[in-house]
Amino acid sequence: MADAAAGRSVGPGFQLPFPCGETWVGSSGSFAHTGNEIDFNGSANDGNKDLGRTVVAAAAGTVVTSAYQTSNGFGNLVKIRHSDGSTTLYAHLNARSVGQGASVKQGQKIGTVGHSSAKYNLVAHLHYEQRSSSGKNVKTSFNGATFKYPGQKITSKNCGGGAAPPKSTSANPYTAAKVCGAGFGQVDSAPLGSQGRVYLMYSSATGQNCVATVRNSVSGTVAASAYLEVRGKARQTDSGKFQYYAGPVRAKAVRTCVKWGGSIGSARYDSPFEHCG
Repeated sequence: MADAAAGRSVGPGFQLPFPCGETWVGSSGSFAHTGNEIDFNGSANDGNKDLGRTVVAAAAGTVVTSAYQTSNGFGNLVKIRHSDGSTTLYAHLNARSVGQGASVKQGQKIGTVGHSSAKYNLVAHLHYEQRSSSGKNVKTSFNGATFKYPGQKITSKNCGGGAAPPKSTSANPYTAAKVCGAGFGQVDSAPLGSQGRVYLMYSSATGQNCVATVRNSVSGTVAASAYLEVRGKARQTDSGKFQYYAGPVRAKAVRTCVKWGGSIGSARYDSPFEHCG
């Protein structure tokens, strides 16, 4: 995709720069921003509560900068160049965990959230950018969906812990087990037409259920959802336009009935309360 294409993000399957399952609030409204930069906090106006939280690589690549910047206000900065020449920037870090020249995997820890800056007095947050191979600051995307400017609450699907997902238009590289994580085994599943399946998973170690809706093929993005409702508690849902999957939606449900389900496009599955053991 050319840089001129509406300033949209180009790059190798970017994911949110935080560990799998974490939810963050992104905003582009800072006075210091000039375009598509995003500041991330765990919740709006939460002061320094995010100080020291883990920051991970949005995609695999090579670290081209790991230094304390004084001229631009970035403070502790990590910059990663990806396979197509695009870059991601992670600024104001409290600590940097990788050095210049290092190869990093998608989901690998690269630092921690901070408020470092030689120019500004800041509260802790992550300043994040995606740039094209020519250096243009482009609109960011995560899990195949463009960030909803000027602000969005978003849950990390940076769950693979490896290289960036392939740009496949056929088989989905993700399974429900990969989405939900180590220790989860399948309890049930239901087809969503020819589009994919929704899975109910369980971890005996944590007592958690997990629901993930996984597409069969991964050409473009599609509206999809996954939800989990533990009897007596509010339903939890993940929905949006996704390339690979919706979820993971996790909740503790030891010896408690659950409703679960999801959708891809117009195909939908909704369970009754079940799996009560």
